[in-house]
Amino acid sequence: MTADRPVAVVTGASRGAGAGIAHALGAHGCTVYVTGRTVETGGAQAGTIGGTAEKVTAAGGEGIAVRVDHSDDEQVAAFFDRVADEQGRIDILVNNAAIIRDEMMGRTKFWEEPLNVIDTLDVGLRSSYVATVYAAPLMVPHGKGLVAFTSSSGAVHYAFGPAYGVPKAGTDKMAADMAYDFRDVGVAAVSIWMGSLLTDRVRGIIASNPGKFGHILDTAETPELTGHVIWALSQDPDVMAVSGQTLIGAELAAKYGIPDEGDRQPPSYRDLFGVHPHQQQPHAMR
Repeated sequence: MTADRPVAVVTGASRGAGAGIAHALGAHGCTVYVTGRTVETGGAQAGTIGGTAEKVTAAGGEGIAVRVDHSDDEQVAAFFDRVADEQGRIDILVNNAAIIRDEMMGRTKFWEEPLNVIDTLDVGLRSSYVATVYAAPLMVPHGKGLVAFTSSSGAVHYAFGPAYGVPKAGTDKMAADMAYDFRDVGVAAVSIWMGSLLTDRVRGIIASNPGKFGHILDTAETPELTGHVIWALSQDPDVMAVSGQTLIGAELAAKYGIPDEGDRQPPSYRDLFGVHPHQQQPHAMR
């Protein structure tokens, strides 16, 4: 434990968005707990929690890999007990863990897909709720903290079908309602729309046929960009002013002057497609 390091938890960080976010937070000197199920390489997708943790440390932070199945509440509770014992607090929680099955990403109708595609409601939506329940006691007593949910514009338009869109919409709403409960204790909760991501898998697709897929580079963003944005939010003295909102990562990057790889400034989906988050209404019921 290094007392002066900010403590972050990134769920679902063996690969993809979570790995990039964890890597970026490491570059800002954070101790980053990297959770996920993949501990060995192999299969269709490369990436392990250990590999991500090593990248965090190499970037200047301290990466700690912990195998957690986020569909198992007992494992999640035990994990946060460990963080409490080792660190005594959490400064940043990134809820990113999600099950995305290949069958839901095709051009099929929802009734043509296996029922398990809706497991996104378990690991994706419910798992974010559970993680935040256990993280909150490590934030609230300190009067500060940031809970960031990774989401996408699929929350407000059709994207891959209901198994994808419904949990994204639920994620945005979850951030808003949790922010209401956090409003008097100094903890902020936001949902962040990521754009098309330059994950290792996507880079491989582009490299396989640059003529066909090279245009993706014009608008896509690296997963690290979201990590840098989350860090900037966590350091913003006015972060509570946006707590409860769904924010577009590309717009935050422009606001904070954060360039992406190659000194690019990825466009916002608002500018590309006229798509923007829904506004939460101020009326509250207790």
